[in-house]
Amino acid sequence: MRPRCRLYRRRGVYYVHDHLTGKQQSLGTRDRQNALRLLAAKNEAHQQPVLNLQLARVYLTATDPSIALRTWDDVFLAIIKTKHGTTKTRWEVARKDSALKPMLPLRLLETNAQHFLTALDRGTVATNVFLRRIHNFALDMNWLPCTLIPRRQWPAVVYQVKRAITLAEHCRILEREQNPERRRFYELCWHLGASQSDLANLNARDIDWPNQVISYQRCKTGTPALLHFGPQVAEVLRRLPAEGPLFPYLRTVRSCDRATEFKQRCGGLGISGVTLHSYRYAWAERAKAAGYPERFAQEALGHNSKAVHRAYAKRAIVKVPSLEAYEQQEMEKKLLPFPLSGNAASTSPRQVEPPLGAAVSERAA
Repeated sequence: MRPRCRLYRRRGVYYVHDHLTGKQQSLGTRDRQNALRLLAAKNEAHQQPVLNLQLARVYLTATDPSIALRTWDDVFLAIIKTKHGTTKTRWEVARKDSALKPMLPLRLLETNAQHFLTALDRGTVATNVFLRRIHNFALDMNWLPCTLIPRRQWPAVVYQVKRAITLAEHCRILEREQNPERRRFYELCWHLGASQSDLANLNARDIDWPNQVISYQRCKTGTPALLHFGPQVAEVLRRLPAEGPLFPYLRTVRSCDRATEFKQRCGGLGISGVTLHSYRYAWAERAKAAGYPERFAQEALGHNSKAVHRAYAKRAIVKVPSLEAYEQQEMEKKLLPFPLSGNAASTSPRQVEPPLGAAVSERAA
């Protein structure tokens, strides 16, 4: 039987040539004995693939006794142990994905790329995201001997278009809402831009009335957040309980149930493409359109990354004033009032300003 690979040397370095595919690969050695050993291993790997797989398991088991029995369900459970809060809940939900269920009892050493591609075909965007994560986690932990799907060959993750809720849509939702607690909740979502979980868990003691500040710890990251509020927010807060939770019912409801209730109200009004999270997009876009400093907006929304914050505000419509208006504004700031005598000041209702050309020449000088 003709060997599949043959050995040759180029500029002192040994290479192998695959007769079947025509590909050539460097062995990375100049020693002939080492090159012959590598060549023999390659030829044996093609002649006895099943036996070589068993040999690989024996070698890997010597370093990690559990590697031959570890399944993808074990990988999921190991990741879930490192999470907490809502992130842990999302991972537990992802573990129940119908597209991933056939893979869970599968052993890591028996997995090939086709298993992953089948799951990707059956699943959704979330399947793609979490499959990448468990694959990379297994690689980082040295539980997988090699990459199953190269990074460039993964299907692209394409999310649905996210948009902000408009003021008109927000007003329609408030007019339709009969429940006072939900109505106040939606009002604060519009004014504060906080996430729904953070807002639903607010307590009366979180409000500093003298300084007009709401302080709390974010449910997602645990980091502190400080939000200054104005008269409109103060008016809404005064209509909420003065002690204990601000939203006694909504804080007991799961976030997915709050989102479902909001979606039902939007569906009854014919509003599509918005969720409770759209209020955060709306707040970011309003801040950008109003010229609010980015660092303040980023701190208010709890974004640690500028890139994340800019993704929220990327659809904002900013009205750019003309350069002429800006020049005129700067010119008016630098003009000094003309000194007048007491009689002139009493008789003349307006101050005398130098001609426009003189002011421009003074700026140029």
